[in-house]
Amino acid sequence: VYHGYFDIGIAVGSPRGLVVPVLRNVDQMSFADIEKKIAEFGQKAKDGKLSLDDLSGGTFSISNGGVFGSMLSTPIINPPQSAILGVHATKDRAVVENGQVVVRPINYLAMSYDHRIIDGREAVLGLVTMKEALEDPARLLFDI
Repeated sequence: VYHGYFDIGIAVGSPRGLVVPVLRNVDQMSFADIEKKIAEFGQKAKDGKLSLDDLSGGTFSISNGGVFGSMLSTPIINPPQSAILGVHATKDRAVVENGQVVVRPINYLAMSYDHRIIDGREAVLGLVTMKEALEDPARLLFDI
């Protein structure tokens, strides 16, 4: 099933536990609009004012376990969505560059996806694209 829209669930902590409100038509939103809407959802979750419409209809979710210190985990798909991206804490790590050990900020991403809908090759290529964008944010911000 292919959708002609991008409705992305964003996992948000609330006093009653984790909830996943949905950003509608996120492909048509600016970064500022996305940030503002996530903050609005966070406040609504805190106040217990998320509606059923706020919580339904997503096609993909993003969960940020990094805010709790998570380094590696496997996010669980929220049915009937097709996939979920888990973002983990950014920590300084020793890496080898040009034969030298240097310290760099490292962040792990994990994606769980329904193989009945998403080909593994396409999922991995999507993760590589996300990695490249995160390593060079100007590409995202300035559409380079």
